[in-house]
Amino acid sequence: MWAVASHVLKNKLTRKKRYPLVLMLEPLFRCNLACAGCGKIQYPGHILKQELTPEQCFSAVDECGAPIVSIPGGEPLMHSNIETIVEGLVARKKYVYLCTNAIVLKEKIDLFRPTKYLTFSVHMDGLEEEHDFAVCREGVYEDALEAIKLALDRGFRVTTNTTLFEGAEPGRVREFFDEMTELGVEGMMVSPGYSYSKAPDQGSFLHRDRTRGLFRRILSAPRKGWRFNQSPLFLEFLMGNEGRDYHCTPWGNPTYNLFGWQKPCYLLQEGYAETFDELMEATDWEQYGHERNDKCRDCMVHSGYEATAVDQTFGSLRGFLATVRATFLGYRWTEDREDEGSSGEAGGAGIVELPAVERTQVATCGSVRTETKA
Repeated sequence: MWAVASHVLKNKLTRKKRYPLVLMLEPLFRCNLACAGCGKIQYPGHILKQELTPEQCFSAVDECGAPIVSIPGGEPLMHSNIETIVEGLVARKKYVYLCTNAIVLKEKIDLFRPTKYLTFSVHMDGLEEEHDFAVCREGVYEDALEAIKLALDRGFRVTTNTTLFEGAEPGRVREFFDEMTELGVEGMMVSPGYSYSKAPDQGSFLHRDRTRGLFRRILSAPRKGWRFNQSPLFLEFLMGNEGRDYHCTPWGNPTYNLFGWQKPCYLLQEGYAETFDELMEATDWEQYGHERNDKCRDCMVHSGYEATAVDQTFGSLRGFLATVRATFLGYRWTEDREDEGSSGEAGGAGIVELPAVERTQVATCGSVRTETKA
């Protein structure tokens, strides 16, 4: 995307060390689901009733200057003025990703009009069984599927956003990618879940070595037609490829919500700044990272590492050529070495054998335990 490339190059040329790529704009925390792996909606009722005004949203966007604005939540479509917010951001020529579970998208879709600046990013955590279990409600997958089809028919840009947890079955995830590709979505985003301390289910978050093993099994030998709305270098990072042992870039995706500018990132809540400049200048960034902070140890989430992959693309000729190669030839999924802790083994051709698994659902909604047969 030229908007991102020009933004990065401008900051590189001015030798600016820290700058944002995507603003995570949370206009509310209220949601119509209560997913067991979510750590974003555990607030008292009076907080859940509050919303950012459109003017507050515009001020934050102008202050930050990022070319992309992601609107998560909560459920943004429950905001009383979401169409005004989107319209104002589009008028500013910001690329807006409205993140939604799509439960009310069909009834709200007439509030919006198709434009290259607006994308509906639909939360889909796998095929019907896995998705409905993850969101703790039956029928949500089918509702989302119908909403995606309607949005595509209306000419909207649509992507999917998938979070994976311990127990995800690689074969089923690959089937899900096939289904979304056949459906015609513009791209897919995939990421391991972050271990929110407030999330009701604490048993399903992946450790770092397990994340690499899982994603190597999922992403190896990609099907023709799979399109990911992500840096190919980030996908290689998830698989643990050599040369992709990234450190996070927490300032790349700053977060603004009801409490102000969240320190230090979208995932951790360690205080708030009143202004964007205060966030960037007063935060001790050296405290954070998987080698420096226990809270960051297992994190491999896109909101922390996509910006690192983008920075590598424009930070060196080698990074640029690697991105060009991956863009035209596909991400690199073969590797000469095995990842320690991987659940599958790569054969000589790099194709990962997917072992049969038995899965049982435990009492806590959203938690799935797997047992691999020898």
